[in-house]
Amino acid sequence: MPSKNELSPEIIEKIQLLQEKYSSVGQDLASYLDGLLYADFLTYWDYINLDTLLTLQQPKTPFPDEEIFIIYHQITELYFKLSLNEFGRLRTASKEGPITPEFLLERVKRVNRYFEALTNSFDIMVDGMDQKEFLQFRMSLLPASGFQSGQYRKIEICSTSLDQIVHKDLRDKYDNHGVADIETLAEHLYWREGAIEIKTGKKTLTLRQFEDKYDAEFLQLARDVFDCNVRKVANGLEYSSENEHLKDEIAAAMRWLDVNVNINWPLMHYKSAVRYLQKDVEDIAATGGTNWQKYLPPRFQKRIFYPELWTEEEIENWGKGWVKREVFNIHE
Repeated sequence: MPSKNELSPEIIEKIQLLQEKYSSVGQDLASYLDGLLYADFLTYWDYINLDTLLTLQQPKTPFPDEEIFIIYHQITELYFKLSLNEFGRLRTASKEGPITPEFLLERVKRVNRYFEALTNSFDIMVDGMDQKEFLQFRMSLLPASGFQSGQYRKIEICSTSLDQIVHKDLRDKYDNHGVADIETLAEHLYWREGAIEIKTGKKTLTLRQFEDKYDAEFLQLARDVFDCNVRKVANGLEYSSENEHLKDEIAAAMRWLDVNVNINWPLMHYKSAVRYLQKDVEDIAATGGTNWQKYLPPRFQKRIFYPELWTEEEIENWGKGWVKREVFNIHE
């Protein structure tokens, strides 16, 4: 056993490997070791930038519950980023060779877990804020709206072929679209009708801001994932006798992704909107002027990533059971 002042064979081997690594790119290992010698030990708070993170909540009003509103939306966007990381791995893998069923299944299962965490924690918003406070501080947020979450739209684009997120009346028309048709389809994405002024039928400032910021990104992403969105990859998978049993598991995971993104998540927002924005017969417009009564319920938009995995009856009743159970407390 080497003494305290002697280098063990394991350390010597690692130094040699490091020497090879840095020499291969024309770098001097000794310079990097100098940097390591004088560097401070890493701390938890520095690693996750804790001090910066805790300064990112900047309420616009003196109402305490606004901080709940801000923090939960920031948490939401971080989970969206985790989801997009998985779709990014799918895109990278598609450039390296055929994607395996095992790889796709793991990506979809991870995204499902992220959305389940979000859905299960939404009571922080639904039950965790004072209604009177919310209705007061929300007026200071205009025209900002959760509708403007660009990451959520990117998740939709990465999850399915673009024809499945255009207006429901146009999906059959564009089901065989190619890359050259993407710009045309993008003009008819379902969410463009979600922020229309109720009285005039014109685009709200919320929507115009959103389009100005993200439209170019969405177009490029749609082109990038044309051949590697989840639906396209799943339809092109090749199975062997060893992994053929994964077909049903992948289909189940994709069905659950459909439910998580297109039913559970929007309907949690719907439940929140009913609680905070509905007063008897007269409804209050959401922040940004979005027409949430027509935009959020899945039965209107019929947003379905993988229609081939659902029966006609399931598609016809898309989201209906959730609304009856969670909003109107009707249990069949």
